[in-house]
Amino acid sequence: MLFSLRPDHSHDPLLDELVRKLRTYLDGELADYEHEHAVTPETPISRALLEPVWRRSRELGFYGIHLPAELGGRGLTYTQLAALKEETAASGRVLAHSVLGEMGGPLRVGDILAAATAHQLDRYFLPVVRGERACCFSLTETDAGSDVRAMRTTAVREADGGYRLTGHKVFSSAGPVADFAIVIARMDGTEKTYSAFLVDLDSPGCQVLDGATPMSGEHIESDIVLTDCRVPAANLLGGEGDGLLLGLGRVNVNRLLHCPSVLGLARRALELTLDRARTRTVGGAPLAELQSIRHKVADMATSYYAARAMTYAALAALDTGTVPRLEAFMCKLNVAETAFRILDEAVQIHGKEGLTQGHEVEFLFRKVRMFRVLTGTSEIQKNGIARLLLPKTG
Repeated sequence: MLFSLRPDHSHDPLLDELVRKLRTYLDGELADYEHEHAVTPETPISRALLEPVWRRSRELGFYGIHLPAELGGRGLTYTQLAALKEETAASGRVLAHSVLGEMGGPLRVGDILAAATAHQLDRYFLPVVRGERACCFSLTETDAGSDVRAMRTTAVREADGGYRLTGHKVFSSAGPVADFAIVIARMDGTEKTYSAFLVDLDSPGCQVLDGATPMSGEHIESDIVLTDCRVPAANLLGGEGDGLLLGLGRVNVNRLLHCPSVLGLARRALELTLDRARTRTVGGAPLAELQSIRHKVADMATSYYAARAMTYAALAALDTGTVPRLEAFMCKLNVAETAFRILDEAVQIHGKEGLTQGHEVEFLFRKVRMFRVLTGTSEIQKNGIARLLLPKTG
């Protein structure tokens, strides 16, 4: 895997074809769509805005492309999917998250598809694959983020086998456009039994509220408030007690699959910084002639290459059926911290423009900073690494 800001995939003809086609769509048709609708990172997302992107991405074969052929996908490996995720993030397109189905689509569902019953596939998940419905994932609560077992949302089993859910979930990404949520709740009367439920967001007792606006400025989050919300027995995912297995199992895979997206953001920042160094003139000469700038750029590129190499090595292991638990923690930690350092230097090199709201580098800095917390803080990753390296013996 050689260094490149436009990776070559000629060793994999299918991936090479897909990346070329994806770049054409991102840089052409999708860019034109965003310009036509004056889309910025702070533009509130809506179904009216996203549905045309879902439909067109599906027509082009990208929406849900990772899924098996029987579900309309191409059965991509994790490595192939990661390469496409990196390309979407590196494109600079605001709506890139909707091309492969991350914003409420098949990628938001993740491996939970494997736990769905025939009824759940027909009513909930196949419409998501077709771009007709959207979902969000509701695990986090105000005092239950890294410590998910502190959640207070509870599920009470009723005599007819159904359930009533009560609780308040936060940071439900894609909530503003979702039709239903995958909700993790603690079974009432238990300490450590958690279950997963499919909750229609228009159900009595369910409210979808505007979520907090993250530092990236994106309006993509919702709070899901449940007050004695009735959920039929058929909407239990897996069995009672499978909630954390389903929820955290999804997080474990996502820990690795988020890394290529963040690497794409870092790659975009590096591209913008190289252009800045070549074109910005100071004292009659380009910034690129200053040794201090040249050294910064060298460090940025080297760090990106190292983080990318270790991520794709772990993804290759995942493709063999191996579960790289230790390496996934390491990749998440290193990619988060490396990308942040790259963006910090990118802002520095852009100077005043890098500090100005509306400038792409300024947005990327805020976006990447979040990844040191999201999907498990850097400290949580270190805990996981240490736990696997130094297991307790007592």
